Amino acid sequence: MALKKVVVVVLSMFIMVAGGEAAGGRGDVTYDGRALIINGTRRILFSGSIHYPRSTPEMWPSLIAKAKEGGLDVIQTYVFWNAHEPIRGQFNFEGRYNLVRFIKEIQAQGLYVSLRMGPFIESEWKYGGFPFWLHDVPGIVFRSDNEPFKFYMKRFVENIVNLMKFEKLYYPQGGPIIVSQIENEYQMVEPAFHERGPPYVRWAASMAVGLQTGVPWMMCKQDDAPDPVINTCNGLKCGETFAGPNSPTKPSLWTENWTQRYPVYGKEPSMRRAEDLAFSVALFIARKNGSFVNYYMYHGGTNFGKSPSSYVTTSYYDRAPLDEYGLIWLPTWGHLRELHAAIKLSSEPLLWGTYTNFSLGQQQEAHVFQTNSGKCAAFLVNFAQHLNATVSLHNATYELPSKSISILPDCKRVAFNTAEVSAQYGNRSARAVQSFNNANKWSTFTEGIPNVHHASFTNIELLEQMSTTKDGTDYLWYTFSYNHKSSDGQQALSVDSRAHVLHAFVNDEFVGSVHGSSDGPPNMTLEKNISLREGQNNISLLSVMVGLPDGGAYLEKRIAGLRRVSINCSGSGPQNLTNWLWGYQIGLLGEKLEIYTQQGLQKVVWRTDGSSIDRPLT
Repeated sequence: MALKKVVVVVLSMFIMVAGGEAAGGRGDVTYDGRALIINGTRRILFSGSIHYPRSTPEMWPSLIAKAKEGGLDVIQTYVFWNAHEPIRGQFNFEGRYNLVRFIKEIQAQGLYVSLRMGPFIESEWKYGGFPFWLHDVPGIVFRSDNEPFKFYMKRFVENIVNLMKFEKLYYPQGGPIIVSQIENEYQMVEPAFHERGPPYVRWAASMAVGLQTGVPWMMCKQDDAPDPVINTCNGLKCGETFAGPNSPTKPSLWTENWTQRYPVYGKEPSMRRAEDLAFSVALFIARKNGSFVNYYMYHGGTNFGKSPSSYVTTSYYDRAPLDEYGLIWLPTWGHLRELHAAIKLSSEPLLWGTYTNFSLGQQQEAHVFQTNSGKCAAFLVNFAQHLNATVSLHNATYELPSKSISILPDCKRVAFNTAEVSAQYGNRSARAVQSFNNANKWSTFTEGIPNVHHASFTNIELLEQMSTTKDGTDYLWYTFSYNHKSSDGQQALSVDSRAHVLHAFVNDEFVGSVHGSSDGPPNMTLEKNISLREGQNNISLLSVMVGLPDGGAYLEKRIAGLRRVSINCSGSGPQNLTNWLWGYQIGLLGEKLEIYTQQGLQKVVWRTDGSSIDRPLT
């Protein structure tokens, strides 16, 4: 117990020194084959992702303070292009999008900033962070050696860099930003762009470096990141999967250590145990000479409004060290805090010592770092999933629990073992404080169902949904009129869609729905027997997106909405209605009138009989 108290005190002192350096800001931030070099000193840095649009400005001071208390040196965030430039040429840095305020709060608490500029970020954020107006630029091909795309990408990155410089937020100016990222996991899609991929990588690196920020640039999951840009790792087990820096003069950085899997609708949250997280960090530092580890996410927060990508829930990485509400998630937060302290005690040999590794058994190994002055640190690894192991080092014997790493900051005493959680456990509970389940207490409004005769506009084809709605809404009505003859016999409606949900109505009566899923096929089909009256029938199809896509090659070519519609009649066979006179309405009336606001709810008639509660679109 006494050792743990000493570890925490040493860590607190170390962070205070780091904060002082960030405030002073002398010279550029550089690097060598061991670490980032800040103010002339190599540093082991622990970082956590906290995204400013996924929390509120009122939460930022507490989130940053708890991250610092948890042993972090750095806060990492993406920059969200579509949040800052939703309309071409019109920028927004207010409220949750106040990037400068967020960074200055980090600086005020003595931490550094890792700024992932993108501007493609993925991040389970709609359209990968791109503003949708970019889709409509003539001749554009995202993330390739394409002049229109490069023009707008460079313009945005320059705007952000210039803003950071104006506010004196780069480390050489006395600010907290010590490293930036350009692009994001491009290697995963690069082959799809063929000969236009590699030149784009070289251009992006050159463009970023040419902005002369005085701090290094990095590219994650880009093994061939051009010098001087640092290639970094993203993943669950970078201590095992990372091929390493592509130059002996670059340090080993881990930009995303996933603290869980992001949740999607229809799936249970995927948890990651604190022991596994700690094991992955210790192994990366020991095996890969790692000197920078970022937790993605340290605080996930909330996907407000229409910000999440397809099927991603409002709650984002709720089981991160700081949960959705900014509360400490135990034991993860506490276990990692102790890990950081133990590794910081090993800093000198890790950063300046000679490295050796050797086997201690069939599934056990040692990683030892020793300086010329005799300082020594060791990491003893047991890979066995279910078996403890007894190993020897320097004539001493150590018991290693299954799947664990023991950290010996002096090559003698065990300061921390990844599998032994001594941090406090906690739980989070909720209790009902008020009930609203009495139907008689509710007033209701039912959305109207449009038809082709009262549509906003018409077209003789099925329009692609995203191009039509321009990210203004998740909803698009497709309507048409169909002339039925009694001799046609039994009828069935068949609809193929590339959206996420479809609701079908015949003559204002609901006939059925179909839902897609995050891991299902991109196409979904509605097949329903319907009853048509003699003569004209109004058929209305509500196509719904559950967020825009966030990644993949040729994102600008992705399609959504209805692709094929037919009515199959037993008497006359199928009739393809794809190239028919279609009426359209973008969005819902309730959205347009903003009936969810105090002012908007006065614009419609609310009924109190409770009879319409189970009706669709209510």
